[in-house]
Amino acid sequence: MSEGMNTAFVVMIGIAAFATLAVVLIGVVNMSRKGHDPRTSNKLMRWRIILQAIAVALIMLFIFVAKR
Repeated sequence: MSEGMNTAFVVMIGIAAFATLAVVLIGVVNMSRKGHDPRTSNKLMRWRIILQAIAVALIMLFIFVAKR
């Protein structure tokens, strides 16, 4: 695998991981508020799952491509 492709994968994984962390933190802050809306918490949980799946898929793809 070329160095540029390696760097691109690492950047994409980092962005996906950071986005997941940001959604988790927003969800925690949302739940700590008085009178928070459960629908908002549910939407944030769905986004966390989607972003986490993307991050895991990128990591698996990176490992698969790196072994070739």
